[in-house]
Formats: sequence, C-alpha cells, structure tokens
Amino acid sequence: MIARDDVVTFEQLDGYRTVRSFGHVSGTASRPRNRLRSTFRSLGMLIGLAGSEFLSDAEQLRNEAIEALRRRAGTMGANAVIGLQFFVSDEPDGSCEVVAFGNAVAVTKTEDA
Repeated sequence: MIARDDVVTFEQLDGYRTVRSFGHVSGTASRPRNRLRSTFRSLGMLIGLAGSEFLSDAEQLRNEAIEALRRRAGTMGANAVIGLQFFVSDEPDGSCEVVAFGNAVAVTKTEDA
C-alpha cells in the first residue's frame, strides 16, 4: 500500500521523478443520515458544544476516503498519488459523502536527492 507521505496535494514529489502515470484515482467515504445524532448535534451547536464532534466526523470521513484512494492506487501499481483534492457533498437528507481524488503515479528517487 502507498505510504501516507506519498499522497500529496502537489503536482510532484520533491526529490522524486514521475516514471509512469496510471491516471485518475479516487476513494469515497460516506455516512447515512442519523436523525438522533443530527438532533443532538443541532442542540449542541446551539449551546456551542458540538463543533469538535462534527470536526471529528469530518476528519474520519476524510481519512476513510484517503485510505480507499491509497488502496485503489496501490492495486493499479502506483507508489504515490499527486494532486490530491477533495469533494464534499452534504445531501438534503442529512447524509454526507467525501471523495478524495488525484493522479496515481509511479515515482523513483532522483539521484541528486
């Protein structure tokens, strides 16, 4: 599997050169609506208590999407993902989806690095 440090938002990795591109790759994570949780979150937001819980949910979805992206890129033969971006969708029904996407590539260390 691709190392966490080899998934970057940059278009290239410093000290490495791209030897092959496998194309776009993506990973998705989603959460269905939970009416009880949404109600407690709304109440907590009213009194200023739910911010950290919401952030941890968002971080968890982001991490799951990146893990799915890393697995998919690794099965393609890539050892890095460059140009990482995210798309987040909050649906009217309360569900949330995070898509992580980028370019799966094979990189090799440059001699001057």
